[in-house]
Amino acid sequence: MRFLQVAEVPSCTMIKLSTVLCTLLLGRFAASAPAASSSAAVSVSSASSAAVSGTVSSSAVVSATSGSSATSVEQPSGTSTGVDATATVPFASTNPNEPLWGLDSDPSVPSPQRNPLGAPMLGPSNIPVELENPDLLSPPTTDHGSVNNAKWPFALSHNRLQTGGWARQENVGVMPIATEMASVNMRLEAGAIRELHWHKTSEWAYVLKGSTQVTAVDAQGRNFVGTAGPGDLWFFPPGIPHSLQATDDDPDGSEFILVFDDGAFSEDATFLLTDWLSHVPAEVIQKNFRPTNTKAFDHIPAQELYIFPGSPPTTNTAPDSPQGQAPTPYVFQLSKMNATSLSGGTVKIVDSTIFPLSTTIAVAEVSVEPGAIRELHWHPTMDEWSFFIEGEGRITIFASQSNARTFNYQPGDIGYVPAAMGHYVENTGNSTLRFLEIFNTDRFEDISLNQWLALTPPELVKAHLDLDDETISQLSKTKPVVMGQ
Repeated sequence: MRFLQVAEVPSCTMIKLSTVLCTLLLGRFAASAPAASSSAAVSVSSASSAAVSGTVSSSAVVSATSGSSATSVEQPSGTSTGVDATATVPFASTNPNEPLWGLDSDPSVPSPQRNPLGAPMLGPSNIPVELENPDLLSPPTTDHGSVNNAKWPFALSHNRLQTGGWARQENVGVMPIATEMASVNMRLEAGAIRELHWHKTSEWAYVLKGSTQVTAVDAQGRNFVGTAGPGDLWFFPPGIPHSLQATDDDPDGSEFILVFDDGAFSEDATFLLTDWLSHVPAEVIQKNFRPTNTKAFDHIPAQELYIFPGSPPTTNTAPDSPQGQAPTPYVFQLSKMNATSLSGGTVKIVDSTIFPLSTTIAVAEVSVEPGAIRELHWHPTMDEWSFFIEGEGRITIFASQSNARTFNYQPGDIGYVPAAMGHYVENTGNSTLRFLEIFNTDRFEDISLNQWLALTPPELVKAHLDLDDETISQLSKTKPVVMGQ
């Protein structure tokens, strides 16, 4: 008969193994029970880690089982104080995270790689789109988590072509993040008319090129006629009937951006004069207007005109009204407003404080020179809808909880930043960056990170960022808005 031979195990090894097993079991029981204190949890973690490594100190086991304070466990001296932020987390990386290519780069350059991360593309690629969006294909290492898409190029919007012009729109249907505002880009040839109409929402406009004559009549029967040139604004409250017509000041007519204070707005839901009358019985129209010529209304279009050709306006004077003219103009000449000069650019801000009718839309027209940035900031309670007019830029949106994403913008692009989310706008090109910041509010507001830190007790700032006294003294107690190099 053969017997199994049992290998002899040194007694010291058996003792160590039993100690490890006991420690792990005790650690499990301690973790499932209500913690006596946060320090007890640290002690359990320390004991378990030591057990796995094969060495357990008696003080760690006692601390884990008795719920005594963490003072019984030796700790690195760096964790003994809450003043030093680096005691709990490492320093953030200072590695550069600039865009790796630009619009003028060689088509072979775009690749989903940044330093040791990523790998070359093997499948098909859309080179023109990749050239425009380097920080999506090869994002900065500071990007993390998830942020909804915050870029929409008007070039991707379906265009409605009419005799005399065109219109294309952006709303939540194509840009779901943009819940508070929608927009339309419209072009009218000289003399062309955007027919008499009104909306459930307010209508705000910025003229890109040419001049547009606008007309309106309010609920008291007071009328208005005025002209908005390049860089000027107009605003119509909800329900106010109005019209738009390109003048011949520019032989090409005019082009403008319309913004509406509802992200679900659709240009196809506008109330149009011809559309309405074509759906009213003819005898009702006769009773309503009582024309001497009974055939006067026999030529109502059978469907909406929307945009149609016309002769350029010859006067800027409204017809006489027994109720008088509108007391407050619907047009604001932003083009004649002096800009505030800053170290890295300029800004003009218009809200209801200087354009009283504009009670639901405020705007900042911003220019940023090459290498400069619209400073790190956020808007407390309102979303930001941006439109890029000239130059190239990028925005990183910080959405809290380590969620951050960077987007690149070119002329004709729309950006969107939800309320309270931190961001900046950096000029990444070689020419001036010019864009609009638009808000669904009557007052423009922002919080400057630079100013916030400058006006916070220095010891608090030091405890968070470990800044020296010289750097703290250089923080700005007034908003820089646009920071130069």
